[in-house]
Amino acid sequence: MGFTMKRFYDEPAASDDYRVLVDRLWPRGVSKERADLDLWLKEIAPSADLRTEWHRNPTRHDEFVTRYVAELDANPVTTELLALGDEHDRVTLLYSSHDPSVNHVAVMLEWLGQHGASVES
Repeated sequence: MGFTMKRFYDEPAASDDYRVLVDRLWPRGVSKERADLDLWLKEIAPSADLRTEWHRNPTRHDEFVTRYVAELDANPVTTELLALGDEHDRVTLLYSSHDPSVNHVAVMLEWLGQHGASVES
């Protein structure tokens, strides 16, 4: 199976298996109990500076991708994330963004695939 992504606001499902929130900020309007999380790995999200810059200039997606990949390459928490893929049949990465294709988790999934992890599209 491998890593997959799902919007945080979608209902939890048994098929999610291990659920990991990968946003730096807690999404609005959902209690921690209702979120049904296994882990909140906020350290893997884009830095505050990068996130702020991207929200100000969403048309500069290519620059965001380049900078975020560099952050992932330098982030020691990626080792923990990759290990989760070995420990669980499926790891569902949760995000709060509205767009399922233009968000940091889409970049993260590509990065994971390039580092040997199994990724579901």
